[in-house]
Amino acid sequence: MAKNRGERDPLPAHFEALHEAGEFWEAHDLADYWDLAAEVDAEVNLQRTRYLFALTPELAEGISQQASRRGVSAETLINLWLSEKLHDLAA
Repeated sequence: MAKNRGERDPLPAHFEALHEAGEFWEAHDLADYWDLAAEVDAEVNLQRTRYLFALTPELAEGISQQASRRGVSAETLINLWLSEKLHDLAA
């Protein structure tokens, strides 16, 4: 954050890594650098591959109940359980 009105740390021209940008913006306020901001057009394509597997209704219900008890989504629980199983099989 700016120490006094008009006084601010210089904005780096380039960050070597994402964590450096994160560290900078954790310690600084964008409002102090608003005059350096420029409008840009950007297109973002956030897609990830999903795999669908059929479950019996009983299995799906049991997973949903267990996930609810743990406070996570069924998808998260399934991924956790399958990751653990694959790790055990690889050992």
